[in-house]
Amino acid sequence: MPRWRAALYRAAPALGLFAAARLTGMLLLALWSWHTGRSPRALLALSWDSDWYLGIASAGYGTTLYWPDGVVQSDLAFFPLYPALVRAVTTVLPVAGGTAGLMVAWAAAGAAAWGIFLLGERLHGRGTATALVLLWGLLPHSIVLTMAYTEPLLTACAAWSLYAVLTGRWLWAGTLAALAGAARPNGIAVAAAVGAAALYEAYRLLRGERRARWRAWAAAWRTWAGAAVAPVGWVGYLLWVGVRTGDPLGGYFAVQAGWTSRFDFGVGTFGFARRVVTGPMELGFTVALLITALGVVLFALFLLDRPPLPLLVYTAVLVVIAVGGAGFFESKPRFLLPAFPLLLPLAVALRRARPGAAAVVVAALAGLSYAYGTYLLTIAPMAL
Repeated sequence: MPRWRAALYRAAPALGLFAAARLTGMLLLALWSWHTGRSPRALLALSWDSDWYLGIASAGYGTTLYWPDGVVQSDLAFFPLYPALVRAVTTVLPVAGGTAGLMVAWAAAGAAAWGIFLLGERLHGRGTATALVLLWGLLPHSIVLTMAYTEPLLTACAAWSLYAVLTGRWLWAGTLAALAGAARPNGIAVAAAVGAAALYEAYRLLRGERRARWRAWAAAWRTWAGAAVAPVGWVGYLLWVGVRTGDPLGGYFAVQAGWTSRFDFGVGTFGFARRVVTGPMELGFTVALLITALGVVLFALFLLDRPPLPLLVYTAVLVVIAVGGAGFFESKPRFLLPAFPLLLPLAVALRRARPGAAAVVVAALAGLSYAYGTYLLTIAPMAL
């Protein structure tokens, strides 16, 4: 049996559970949508940022909105890989942009689940890997994984890039990291992980004997090539936006400022948390704060497990960007969706629990995920 087919065979139970979890969530969303007279396809394919991505896919970049309060929002804030794939699908298949967006997102979610399984299997075995994939599919905000959004695509590139690093496939790791950087702004976390792993490899080689050192450096050219390629997607798009706006180094960050997105070292997060605690807020804002705080706690538990350096750097960068960035606070749980290593401590605990207790926990998570996901798309007034 080919190696890839054997890996897929081992992952089949986990992928089946993931598909069942997400299909059930979509079914319940569809039933409630029909009950309220709304289209489930429109909710999944055309909500919030999906409109921007589909507009880029059909007409390219160039849309800017000017609001009465002086805010200027440009589509240059959205990275190009996902709309490029959507355009490729609509070119090959006779489907509308929204359908193509869902097809790309669903395929990416499946690929991400497979990559997550292989990473979990390598670190803790098949049982924990299966639990990890299931937990990722049952997060309260995992409805995003079945929407025309970019988080599934980033997670797929990240999971397979990290797996390539751990298995010594440096050219694949660098290429996938470059694609991750072209998918989302926080895709730079993948390039940081690949670069950190390459630096550690260089340090390890430098500690060897002098005569063998240079032979090892020459033989490790794939490592240096992968590390060099990793940031190309992210840096390339930032420079392209900068040139297009007339400010090569600061143009992209000026565009993001129009969306109130900037890195302020957590000042905005602290201020928002204080407003949530001291005054009434929509349910979505309160849950976003709780999920973000839980992400920080899970990161502390993740550190205690002494994870491999690439996973540590990748997860740390995602958490720092989510917590330290200002902007749409209700979107922070979505920004943490690609940080699947945070779920490793929970997956290990779930694997060790008694079957009855594990079943109760999974059922409770499923109920929360389905109810909250339906709320986000049909009732909540804020952006996702």
